[in-house]
Amino acid sequence: MTRRRLALVAGLALAITASLVTPGRAQKGDLSAQSARINGLRSAGKYWEALPLAHTMVASLEKTSNNRDLSAALNNLAQIYADQGHDDQAELLYKRAIALMEKAVGLDSVEIAPVLNNLAALDQRQGRFAEAESLFRRALAIREKTLSREHPDVGQSLNNLATLYVKQEHYADAEPLFQRALAIYNAGGPEHPAVATLLNNLGQVYRDLNRDADAEAPIKRSLAIREKVLGPDHPDVARSLNNLAGLYEHQLRYAEAEPLYRRALVIRERALGPDHPDVATSTSNLAYFLYASGRNADALPFAEKTLASNRAQLRVVLPVLSAAREQYLLPDDKALDEALAAIQRGTQSSAASAVNKLAVRLAAGSDRLAELVRRDQDLATETEALDKAIITAVSKQSAQRDVASEQRSRARLVSIANERAGLQKTLAVEFPGYAALSNPLPLTVKDIQPLLSADEAMVLYSVVDKQSYVIAITREGVDWKEIPLGADALAQKLSAFRRGLDVGKAGDASGKSGLFDLALASDLYVALLGPVEMLTKGKRSLLVVPSGALTALPFHLLVTERPQAAIPDKLEGYRNAAWLLRRQAVSVLPSVVSLKSLRAFARKDQGVKPMTGFGDPVFNPAQEGPADRRAANDKIAARSIATVAYTDFWRGAGVDRARLAQALLQLPDTADELIAVARDVGAADADIHLGRDASETTLKRAALAQYGIIYFATHGLVAGDVKGLGEPSLALSIPDQPSELDDGLLTASEVAQLKLNADWVVLSACNTIAGDKPGAEALSGLARSFFYAGARALLVSHWAVDSEAATRLTTSTFDLLKNEPAIGRAEALRRAMLTYLDDTSSPRNAYPAMWAPFALIGEGAVR
Repeated sequence: MTRRRLALVAGLALAITASLVTPGRAQKGDLSAQSARINGLRSAGKYWEALPLAHTMVASLEKTSNNRDLSAALNNLAQIYADQGHDDQAELLYKRAIALMEKAVGLDSVEIAPVLNNLAALDQRQGRFAEAESLFRRALAIREKTLSREHPDVGQSLNNLATLYVKQEHYADAEPLFQRALAIYNAGGPEHPAVATLLNNLGQVYRDLNRDADAEAPIKRSLAIREKVLGPDHPDVARSLNNLAGLYEHQLRYAEAEPLYRRALVIRERALGPDHPDVATSTSNLAYFLYASGRNADALPFAEKTLASNRAQLRVVLPVLSAAREQYLLPDDKALDEALAAIQRGTQSSAASAVNKLAVRLAAGSDRLAELVRRDQDLATETEALDKAIITAVSKQSAQRDVASEQRSRARLVSIANERAGLQKTLAVEFPGYAALSNPLPLTVKDIQPLLSADEAMVLYSVVDKQSYVIAITREGVDWKEIPLGADALAQKLSAFRRGLDVGKAGDASGKSGLFDLALASDLYVALLGPVEMLTKGKRSLLVVPSGALTALPFHLLVTERPQAAIPDKLEGYRNAAWLLRRQAVSVLPSVVSLKSLRAFARKDQGVKPMTGFGDPVFNPAQEGPADRRAANDKIAARSIATVAYTDFWRGAGVDRARLAQALLQLPDTADELIAVARDVGAADADIHLGRDASETTLKRAALAQYGIIYFATHGLVAGDVKGLGEPSLALSIPDQPSELDDGLLTASEVAQLKLNADWVVLSACNTIAGDKPGAEALSGLARSFFYAGARALLVSHWAVDSEAATRLTTSTFDLLKNEPAIGRAEALRRAMLTYLDDTSSPRNAYPAMWAPFALIGEGAVR
């Protein structure tokens, strides 16, 4: 399903939810009439008239103790904000409405369901699917328990859940729910607006199941109902017009599709105003249609209009801008800068956001300003965590709720809001230039080039539906090329590429099944770097800004020349492959602007001590010595932590030490690794924490800001390794009595609270680059949190690392830096990998899973 149609379906879910919500049942007289008038104006798309009335109604009810009526009024106000695309304001109002309604009528009252649905629809529109599903399911359960299974409100909940399935491309699961909901609404009259919504949704599902012949009739029927009942200029009419136009476009019926797209855009602009997300969607739809039908000169103004609104869809604007450049409709520099701006706005990762926040603090300069900014950022992070906790709480059944804890969270949110308001006033008065600093504009080509050295090339990727794009920039030149691989194709190739990266396959050369495929590595080089090779090949350092599936690609393992065999007859054959690493040192940047963040705002007051490290933690206190821990490993080496649920590690409020100890392999070799690295960099023995001393308590009490290197040699636990893992964590020593301070797991949110001043953080652990959840960005929450805490570079691993190899690679890297500090981190890592690869003492040394697990994220040069 295209993103365009996904956006439309999401809007439909919000529309059907909104159209059925009524004021609380206890409202009578004037209050009921006011609510009816507000909802009537909303239904007519007259938001500018509805908004002041809704505000007045809320203000009057704030003076009373009627939580039930105030909740309904807040819900109405939130709906208007949501209709206008002001999601942040709507979300806060919905959450407050839910809290008040639960207090007034109980946790399982049917009156809560509409507000749960509205908040869920908002989460869905923002791509927070897990939160949305929990809320939708709670609303459906309440309604099925309280009402008849044929009640219209049950139909609404069925539609909402089905729409969420469509959003996630689970079309076969969605169809029966839409059918059941349609049957419910048809019983109440065939021209109800909700019937139109269900028909439209069902037609879209048929289209996505490649049943075009079944799709047209329900979508046209939906359009007819909406035009008759709502009038020809209602925003819901535009939804049906867009979907019918999309169906005609798919069937190559261009002459019929174009007027429908144009009429939908006009309706939305008049009803919603130029800044509404639905207007941007319609503008993008028309731009892409014109581009797909070969009329790029007509498409360009609409694509640039979405760029100006900051709501550009990359799948639309990039092909339009690329074609405009090729056809001389735009100058090269203008097309490139517009594409760069769109990519920077459209692919901002959480790790990139963390680097930006760090840069704001670094650029603040003044101790007081930096302190105020850090406090505000920490409060914002705490707000996000509390919001997620509240959503999780209100999604549960009443028997599972901890009302007292929820009240404390809500009280804390109020306190944070008040403190942040005060901080903003202080910043505005004392530091008037802060606003520009905290909202940096996208970088242009001319902004980027001076940041690069003469021997560096940056390659920036954007992965979209049907094709991808690469922009290469050096100090002297720039190039921009299309890659004929879209998101799905790249994900499949990356999955195949990574299958051979398992240290267990480096045992011997018997059988080629599952070994690393050199031909695929060569194909990916041709696709990803081949188009810009002339510009980048001669540079010694390659700075990669990946997106989508490419965040999981170890670029240094690309092969620059076609191999004689995809899989060599012997492991030694991998040594002679034309690895990209032989030509260039590779470092990964979370975003384009992070180059400026990490260079232009580089910290001057670097750590005064060389290094502190944490390794060989004790997961089972009965095993005190390395020999005991090695023996324990032999017994449990075959056990997979992925078979254990994260919740199984907990007992009450703390970690179940016995279960976690059984699941985690001891890492006695990491003590040797840390001691060797510490010797190389001149770290004091007291700064290296091993065994029981490698604990959260030790870490949190240490003055970490004084160290240039923070080193972790332990397990990294990410989603996929442990079922149900709430957030990425580093496993440290498990205490006898777990507490809030120390439960043995250093989570990403705890990392973000640390105060670092580190040249780099080393995560010599398993899989620390992996995403927070399947399909998530591969620069994990650990990376995000360490950047936020104050790291300028991370050394992370792409897959489970051989302990001996990790020790050798990291000690070699630091040894090289000790002897030649000017070569920089990326070049030192490159040389360490090549030394390992070229060591002929064992055939295993040539296998890429052994010598290439690490990637450098952030600043790889010496600055």
